Amino acid sequence: MKFDEIKTPAYVCEEAKLEKNLQILKDVSTKSGAKVLCALKGFAFSGGMELVAKYLSGATCSGLHEAKYAKFHGFKEIHTYCPAFSDDDMDEVLSLSNHVVFNSFAQWDKFKVKAIKSGKSIGLRINPEVSSSPVDMYNPCSKFSRLGITKANFNEANIDGIDGLHFHALCEESAKSLELVLCKFEEQFGNLIPKMKWINFGGGHHITKSGYDINLLIDLIKKFRKKYGVEVFIEPGEAVGWQCGFLISSVLDIVENEEKTCIIDASAECHMPDTVLMPYRPKMRGESSNGKFAYRFGGATCLAGDIVGAAAGDPIFKFDNEIKVGDKVIFEDQIHYTIVKNSTFNGVKLPNLVMIGKSGEIKTVREFGYEDYARRN
Repeated sequence: MKFDEIKTPAYVCEEAKLEKNLQILKDVSTKSGAKVLCALKGFAFSGGMELVAKYLSGATCSGLHEAKYAKFHGFKEIHTYCPAFSDDDMDEVLSLSNHVVFNSFAQWDKFKVKAIKSGKSIGLRINPEVSSSPVDMYNPCSKFSRLGITKANFNEANIDGIDGLHFHALCEESAKSLELVLCKFEEQFGNLIPKMKWINFGGGHHITKSGYDINLLIDLIKKFRKKYGVEVFIEPGEAVGWQCGFLISSVLDIVENEEKTCIIDASAECHMPDTVLMPYRPKMRGESSNGKFAYRFGGATCLAGDIVGAAAGDPIFKFDNEIKVGDKVIFEDQIHYTIVKNSTFNGVKLPNLVMIGKSGEIKTVREFGYEDYARRN
């Protein structure tokens, strides 16, 4: 691969790897009977969306802008959920969406008349109050959660016009974790399921990760559909973009203060935000646990803590070969939850979007510059 052709910084999506993920998800849909939706909150890479729309049943959106994006890219079904819809957005959300999910009975009551009049399928998000999420930051069922209606607050007398229930309780989790959530969901809301047309199992299913028990997932869905006679949806985001691309950056300078730090034209804070929030340490291409050349990697921002891996307590990367100014370095698996969350803090440049086609051709999908910074400030 000719990395010298890629202008940095850039998020680089590999089409062949993306398609492999999509084939796995399509196979799950075919064998289980569930509809698989792409969660745009996790994966929205413009150069790959037509391919995603070709393989999956639709997109799940977190509000008006994602719904418009899904429509633009030709998704067959658009499902939209938001913790609270605004008056300004509601009409257009209903116009664009096939399914709309409300987070509370207050929102359902507020928009009930126009929602029913729209003829769209309407659902409520519930909180099963059980989750296997690794940290509270990503736990939608944590104590005091604002996301979804708990059993204690669910008004069964107010479900006329409701077609489905939606829950989201997982984050990078296994099929076994889903099984535990389903047991709790059925325990709490089992009497309502037969009254519904569909149930949405949410996202957080790490389906395309090596070792994920796909057969168990398929079995759980098939048994649930047979038991209740309802349509089932799942909405992975990370699983769509899992290990199908990287962030490439150039080394601008190397400073030494007891340890060597490569200053790069990418940023953990701006371009890899989950490495700070989760936190986790991204893998780097070419790193070696026994390498004799050790470096930190810092962004060209004023934030002292903008050091890759520092938030996870492991900022040292070792290599067999010395790194020099001008070299390009690669942070693996940076296509999901990056592009959708990045920022222009300090005026840093947003990474370009680059697609590597199945034949190896390199195409710049989108290039960012000063105008993008100025437009949002």
